[in-house]
Amino acid sequence: MNGSSIPLLNAVFIDPEIALSLDLPQWSLLIRQARGANVLPRLGHFFEAAGLLGQIPAKALAHIQSSLIFARRFERSLQWEITCIEAALKPLDIPLVFLKGSAYYVAGNIAAQGRIFSDVDILVPEAILPDVEIALIKAGWMTSNLDAYDQKYYRQWMHEIPPMRHLQRQTSIDVHHNILPKTYKFSPDAKKLLANIVNKPGTNFWVLAPEDRVLHSATHLFHGGEFEQGFRDLSDLDLLLKEFAHQENFWLKLLQRAEELKQQMALCYALRYTHKILNTPIPPEIINTANKQGNTVFSFTFLDPLFLPALQPYHNSCNSPWTHTARFLLFIRSHWLKMPPNLLIPHLLKKTLKQFDTFLKNQH
Repeated sequence: MNGSSIPLLNAVFIDPEIALSLDLPQWSLLIRQARGANVLPRLGHFFEAAGLLGQIPAKALAHIQSSLIFARRFERSLQWEITCIEAALKPLDIPLVFLKGSAYYVAGNIAAQGRIFSDVDILVPEAILPDVEIALIKAGWMTSNLDAYDQKYYRQWMHEIPPMRHLQRQTSIDVHHNILPKTYKFSPDAKKLLANIVNKPGTNFWVLAPEDRVLHSATHLFHGGEFEQGFRDLSDLDLLLKEFAHQENFWLKLLQRAEELKQQMALCYALRYTHKILNTPIPPEIINTANKQGNTVFSFTFLDPLFLPALQPYHNSCNSPWTHTARFLLFIRSHWLKMPPNLLIPHLLKKTLKQFDTFLKNQH
């Protein structure tokens, strides 16, 4: 990759020392791109790990240090939130399994450093969802104010119950029973995920196994339809893969687990686009095997023009004339993957009519 042909933020994420040659206007652009992508604290951690903070111009350093202070405060708030969730669910005597950003924090993954997110995600067996929801309500969380249709949408078809918000702290929790919707034909067996969870010693905190953490991150990014955080999520994958690659037989386990959980397609995309966009070091034979398992070789002709622009930092300077269209088409694709046509078409009609009705009410 040539640093001049890609967004500045991408080039610095690949090689932080590039930043030492930037002038102040370029530093300004780098910081704005990082803010837009919600990775400014992570960028600060990269500089810190590389021993570069002392060489950054004072005006730029002020923004980076401020983001690092914010990230440390966020971590303290997150730890308190995790403690409150643990207390709320303690009577149920179940493993407290965290997902995504909170899982990276609990597991001490590099991907947790400087990662800012809005809610805590947990995974529980579907059979005890009612008990979990009641326990959280007793502890002060309330289900989002959704109409009957949206309640049905979550509870009958999705992989989670409606989001819950704490009445006092205004913090959010997403309670999952799987990592993909029930309506998705490649939805994995959640029991296999829970059978492979890993404990944080001395606690009742659990996370998915390393290879499952990668696969969940991949499914969340490449089957989802929202790409405002796409670059950050791609960076998550980059950091997880780099960290876990040192574990014995990791790549083989990852390929095998993708087959067991029916996530070959998501893994194929994760390996392809982390390598293309962030130069993630992945053995070529692993990429080739993932391509064959995912049966996606021919789809790259259509998907590269969509994912490559959509996964760039969420900032105008990183956009091409095609970026907004690419993100919109991937949003449509996510719905097509999520639901079969007999459910999707009525769902889209229902949501469109609902939005139109809201629009009319706002005109009066």
